[in-house]
Amino acid sequence: MPNELPLRKIIHVDMDAFYASVEELDNPSLKGKPLAVGGSEKRGVVSAANYEARKYGVRSAMSGYLAKKNCPRIVFVKPRFARYKEISQKIRSIFFDYTDLVEPLSLDEAYLDVTVNKKGNPSATLIAREIRQRIFDEVGITASAGISINKFIAKVASDINKPNGQKTVNPEEVIPFLETLEIRRFYGVGKVTAEKMYKLGIFTGKDLKEKSLAFLESTFGKSGAHYYHVVRGIHRSEVKPHRIPKSVGAERTFSENLSSEIFMLERLEHIAEELRRRLQKSKIAGKTVTLKIKYSDFTLQTRSKTLPYFVADKALILETAKELLYQEKLENSVRLLGISLSNLNTEKQKTDTKEDSVSVQLKFDF
Repeated sequence: MPNELPLRKIIHVDMDAFYASVEELDNPSLKGKPLAVGGSEKRGVVSAANYEARKYGVRSAMSGYLAKKNCPRIVFVKPRFARYKEISQKIRSIFFDYTDLVEPLSLDEAYLDVTVNKKGNPSATLIAREIRQRIFDEVGITASAGISINKFIAKVASDINKPNGQKTVNPEEVIPFLETLEIRRFYGVGKVTAEKMYKLGIFTGKDLKEKSLAFLESTFGKSGAHYYHVVRGIHRSEVKPHRIPKSVGAERTFSENLSSEIFMLERLEHIAEELRRRLQKSKIAGKTVTLKIKYSDFTLQTRSKTLPYFVADKALILETAKELLYQEKLENSVRLLGISLSNLNTEKQKTDTKEDSVSVQLKFDF
């Protein structure tokens, strides 16, 4: 077939309410109760919520105050990131029993390429089921999985039968699956983009597929080409075992809102030191410094400056962050500050961005 895409067997494993599940694992008395990791009834931001809490509309990044308002019975627990990392490493070791092509996205999700695997098992579906069972037996928490011919579809599929389920999209099912998929369920289409698409009459993958490449590019910029190709089952990104970060950052949420820039400068120094440690540990430097400001009304603002040289030094990062802080008047009191570094010295130029028209081989056992 002309322009035939390389066929792979990709699994996306996504832990179910990971932080909350670990807390329930370590403290069984929390099971069955609406639970939020992070935040409090007065302040802070929810890092994760279990499914009982989600029934009340509690979500990550929601204020603790609003979470309590939505769900008066909610239980707040402090996050224990060292413990989550420990559990994540146990899960990752299970992945490596099947393939070395493992690309972690975060502590609680990863892509696995099992086209050729250590078990010699031709069925990615059975491998995903076995991995999920091992995670439950050996770790004690549940995971969901998506299985398909590329990372994009596997990622979307993993959310279909959550929690504690999996979804396989076979090669011959790819186009029908994408055409009937609600546009808000496309990975990478956020709330703002979805609303924009609704106004254009785009509600499903089929609606999206009817739009020309030129129309999508003129409407959505660079993302337009991405939407055009993924709805046709085209996504060439391979599973990358050593994922290169695009940015490194550190941030702090304060127990009390800050209105004095003097106090903010003091906090920025601590944040810059934490960022320096992370950069040093990863042996990374960058050119673009971004200051993140979250106000007391939860509006978010970022200010960036690109330097003519790579930096990793605390003093230079802090100096630039201070300059960005004074760049313009603050709109309100501040509840969070963050500093990140991007345009890193680890980034490589993309040499092959060409996307071919879709042509899928149908006889490929999943």
